Amino acid sequence: MDTTAESVGDLLREWRKRRRFSQLDLASEAALSTRHLSFVESGRASASRDMLLRLAEQLAMPLRIRNRLLLAGGFAPEHPERALAAPDMTAAREAVEAVLAAHMPFPALAVDRHWNLVLANAALTPLLADVAAELLTPPVNVLRLSLHPRGLAPRIENLAEWRHHLLNRLARQSDVTGDPVLAGLLAELSALPFRASRTRPAAANAVAVPLNLKQDGGVCLSLLSTTTVFGSAMDVTLAELTLECFYPANAATRAALLTPFSFPDAVGDSS
Repeated sequence: MDTTAESVGDLLREWRKRRRFSQLDLASEAALSTRHLSFVESGRASASRDMLLRLAEQLAMPLRIRNRLLLAGGFAPEHPERALAAPDMTAAREAVEAVLAAHMPFPALAVDRHWNLVLANAALTPLLADVAAELLTPPVNVLRLSLHPRGLAPRIENLAEWRHHLLNRLARQSDVTGDPVLAGLLAELSALPFRASRTRPAAANAVAVPLNLKQDGGVCLSLLSTTTVFGSAMDVTLAELTLECFYPANAATRAALLTPFSFPDAVGDSS
């Protein structure tokens, strides 16, 4: 990402407003004077590396943005960014693969910050029947795969409900991160045509929004998803990795997924 036009003040002001902090709020949290913070934002004063890291922590900046803030201040980035396939990321990749493998025979996948598929276990592949080939060409965006008319959308019985859930989640993520790629993805997916199903929405006392996916033979799988992230990641790539694990929402789905069948090799595209 090109940071030549960015300044410390621009980034601090953007993220302070994004977090709905006043200068007084941020200065108090970071143990600074409001006057000093104002001078840093206006470019009348420079900030030390420690101060920038303290401000970034109070603003809950993503690691990628913290690196940009440091670069704008003339300092080296704090957090490395390595591909998951890199030799020194072996332990992290093996941990992800272990989680995905242990989740069999239920589907599980890992995605990057833009919802592109990184790894998946073999239980995902049977769910992708009839999906258009272009949607399965790397990089595979799993949100596009879910909501596109040539993807899973025609087989999702509660499409309106599931679509609303995914778009709301993406909107929150876009707002929290300020990532223009996520904002563009949100606009693209929001504009996709869809036909609302006639199924009733989840009951008010439901524990979560299920994914109700029709399969061949009239079988409907009802799945609940959970999200896992690396809470103590210091690498940008690892901090931005999300594991999505699906569980059967009812006994019929559990029985269907536990029925032995031949799984193909696990899918994924790790760069």
